[in-house]
Amino acid sequence: MEKYFVNKVAQQNGDHEVHKSTCSYLPLENNRQYLGVFGNCNDAVKEAKKYYHQSNGCFYCSRECHTS
Repeated sequence: MEKYFVNKVAQQNGDHEVHKSTCSYLPLENNRQYLGVFGNCNDAVKEAKKYYHQSNGCFYCSRECHTS
């Protein structure tokens, strides 16, 4: 189980990236929203989409949920 956050600031392509709490690319505290504790990134991305329709897993910490 991991804690997940979503970046409040969209990437250039409009994606809001979902990160594990241990990610090297975790946004600054004021730029991230806590999503909760999940057993996998798919559930975390699903939760993020409740806030930001265009959400995507981080390439580095949630690669299995990252789409190009």
